Amino acid sequence: MNKPTVVSGIRPTGYLHLGNYFGAVRNFIRMQDDFNCFFFIADIHSLTTHPTPGDLQSGVKQVLAEYLACGIDPEKSTIFIQSDVPEVTELYTFLNMNAYLGELERTTSFKDKARQQPENVNAGLLTYPVLMAADIIIHKAHFVPVGKDQEQNLEMARKFAKRFNRMYGKNIFPIPRPFTFDGKDMIKVPGLDGSGKMGKSEGNAINLYDDPREIRKKVMRAVTDSGPNEMNQEKPEAIQNLFTLMEIVSKPETAEHFNELYNKCEIRYGDMKKQLAEDIVSYTAPIRDRIIEILEDQDYLAKVAKMGAEKARESAAKTLNEVKNLIGFKKLF
Repeated sequence: MNKPTVVSGIRPTGYLHLGNYFGAVRNFIRMQDDFNCFFFIADIHSLTTHPTPGDLQSGVKQVLAEYLACGIDPEKSTIFIQSDVPEVTELYTFLNMNAYLGELERTTSFKDKARQQPENVNAGLLTYPVLMAADIIIHKAHFVPVGKDQEQNLEMARKFAKRFNRMYGKNIFPIPRPFTFDGKDMIKVPGLDGSGKMGKSEGNAINLYDDPREIRKKVMRAVTDSGPNEMNQEKPEAIQNLFTLMEIVSKPETAEHFNELYNKCEIRYGDMKKQLAEDIVSYTAPIRDRIIEILEDQDYLAKVAKMGAEKARESAAKTLNEVKNLIGFKKLF
């Protein structure tokens, strides 16, 4: 029996952080034996923000190394760079012919990005959901792990797949569904700014690649208050965030120790932050060391990228040939 296919991508515009790791990457690692997994680095998507060539190249290498360091196995999964699979952009072109201006202009992601970068409202931003759809359906994905910010784009991919199937009278594309991880396996990692989840765009993240000095500096700047003034007082969100981080990376007895101090109004946030910083350093050190080791092995990175491109292109070419035949692009001479 064939395994169901899962497709997921990440833009090479930053580093993986603790939120990525606990929120998705650990689950990707667990999925590798039960699903046909495609993990790609979305370098074409990143062009909507006009990165410099140097930043683009270093970002791709960084994310590839981080995926591998976290435990994604290129022998079990297909891990590849988006631009290494030209079939994706060809399918993107075909899908654009059946995507309508009004529906693209109404997407939340387009409106948000247009507000954030009013001087750079490019066509790539408008058709971002179409390229995302091509990434997904070219491998005939059954499932796509998505966060809240990408749910609408996945719904657009479902719409484009259904529309193509209907227009050409054949169910060539499965209709991809959102993949929801088991609640007990998902950990929402809070940011250091006192509210919300950890995210690279919010500037409140601890990156897996951060060195110990940077981690200590970030944690010591985390938002706190003047401390509790009543026994067993409920923790404000910013303080609860620190305790949640401690529950994730520290020993249970460490978290309990500081919780007791808080409940007795004896907490010293400086001491807690120092302990939390050291525990984060200890937790991320093996991953960071592995990232550095992989980044220094350019031959290994090139081998993984080449192998992933070959596997991804083989999958994509089969789908694209079916699509072109259905549309009518057949060799006439």
